[in-house]
Amino acid sequence: MAWREATEETGIPGSRLATPAIDVDVHAVPPPHGPHLHLDVRYLVVVPAGAVPRGNHESRDLRWVAADQLAGYGVDAGTMRLARAALAALDEVRRPRG
Repeated sequence: MAWREATEETGIPGSRLATPAIDVDVHAVPPPHGPHLHLDVRYLVVVPAGAVPRGNHESRDLRWVAADQLAGYGVDAGTMRLARAALAALDEVRRPRG
């Protein structure tokens, strides 16, 4: 499910899902679709070098952003936590085994 969502919403083929999940986020959803709490189980998705996000009707204004630029986009604390977890997980994925 997570891999399919990432592929559909970014338009990037050839991505792969790293497991286990790297973050869990619970946040409030306001009306008109709430009020209720929503649970996101978040994964690291690794894409091929040079991949260009294309998006779809659910995704707007996709772009690659350096971690030190995130604060300038006004992202919430949960997204900042996700970015830190993703970078740590990416380090694990890249670490040579042996």
